[in-house]
Amino acid sequence: MGFGLSSWSLFLHILIACNLHVIQFAHGSHGARELTNKHHEDQLLDHIRLYDDPAKQGHVHGHPSSHMDHMDHMDPSSMIFFTMEDLKVGKTMPIYFPKRDPATSPHFLPREEADSIPFSLKQLPHLLEFFSFSPDSPQAKAIEDTLRHCESEPIKGETKLCATSMESMLDFAAAVLGRFHEHHDFQVLTTSHLTKSTTLFQNYTILKIPGEISAPKMVSCHTMPYPYAIFYCHSQESQNKVFKVTLGGENGDRVEAIAVCHTDTSQWSPDHVSFRVLGVLPGTSSVCHFFPADNLVWVPTTLSI
Repeated sequence: MGFGLSSWSLFLHILIACNLHVIQFAHGSHGARELTNKHHEDQLLDHIRLYDDPAKQGHVHGHPSSHMDHMDHMDPSSMIFFTMEDLKVGKTMPIYFPKRDPATSPHFLPREEADSIPFSLKQLPHLLEFFSFSPDSPQAKAIEDTLRHCESEPIKGETKLCATSMESMLDFAAAVLGRFHEHHDFQVLTTSHLTKSTTLFQNYTILKIPGEISAPKMVSCHTMPYPYAIFYCHSQESQNKVFKVTLGGENGDRVEAIAVCHTDTSQWSPDHVSFRVLGVLPGTSSVCHFFPADNLVWVPTTLSI
């Protein structure tokens, strides 16, 4: 679909609000190959280390309500899952919030540039050569994992897309949430860190009654490890609840976190990591998770927040 004035205004707003900066490359392959210098290799490695995709079934997550004494057996970066019963004032739980510097994270390419680069598992050898990564490197493994996840079949009731540009992400959100017109638009929600801190993992306490954003439709977009910005965007037909949660860290940190609760998990694979970490079966419990600051949730603006 084409972009009207409101959509371009939103496009510019998201570029600023999410600190996602478009890289301006020269025409031709030379510009794209600039991604292969040492600086961008380090960017991808940093992104791999901090990568946390709630939708990725192969990532091992821990149960936040198990608290800090359980961390002898859990990777701290896995602590994001909880249930709707945990959403109450005074509830304390350990949470991991990855903090990526937008200035050094992989950036979006312009759509024309992104569309000129193959994005396919079948093209993996060509892509590794294109980006100058050896087949046995950590970057190569990350690229392969991302392509494999992007090409996996959606679960029943799920619509998905790996967005390779900001424009493709906006197109997907618009297709799911509805076309732009005078009284129907959409906006993006992100987790905000209100204090500056390098602490990634600590106990947080819910300070206020969580504010529910009643969203009959929503699109979640998760960052994926890749030499340039890739977002795994998806939407499910089953009912979801979106919450804005005010959290206070034990070291004084304040976070306005976005969380999504999936109320119907009956169609999810029994092997989904959330069931292992929460100790529940598909369809028997809600599954909620917090979003890192660089992940996005799109909802219609006609809904009150």
